Amino acid sequence: MSDREVDAKKLTLFVRTNELRLVTEYNPVTAIGVMQSSLQFNLLLITDKMSPKHPERMRKFRAAAELYKGKILFILLDSNLKSNEQVLSYFQLKKSQLPALAIFHTPDDEHEVVAVDDISIEHVQDFCNRFLQRMPKKEDKSEEKPINEEL
Repeated sequence: MSDREVDAKKLTLFVRTNELRLVTEYNPVTAIGVMQSSLQFNLLLITDKMSPKHPERMRKFRAAAELYKGKILFILLDSNLKSNEQVLSYFQLKKSQLPALAIFHTPDDEHEVVAVDDISIEHVQDFCNRFLQRMPKKEDKSEEKPINEEL
């Protein structure tokens, strides 16, 4: 580090942003950490990890997660785990509607769900930006600002 003063707020933000994985898999072990995250927006990819399309879906989901690092917590939820059935129920999803994306704002439980045939970076980006734009303006300006589509 240089001799410049360290800005505690910026350092804290840097550490919090970089301590999380790009995509966190939701399961009984990670559930508490996910719920205690400082990020107020969560995007779930609810899918069957045993699907032959899973590796390609995850590649695209991780690429989209890069664009929202520090703004949205990206979460993978395996629809095959019995312990995740309660989450499917919360979003009123049936296995026949999967894969799906579900985004929610933790302080007020505002959420939106969309079934997707194919995950694309652009689709994830559009879905997230639409949700962020309609959130109340009381949020931190950096959290509600949509990501530039040129990225």
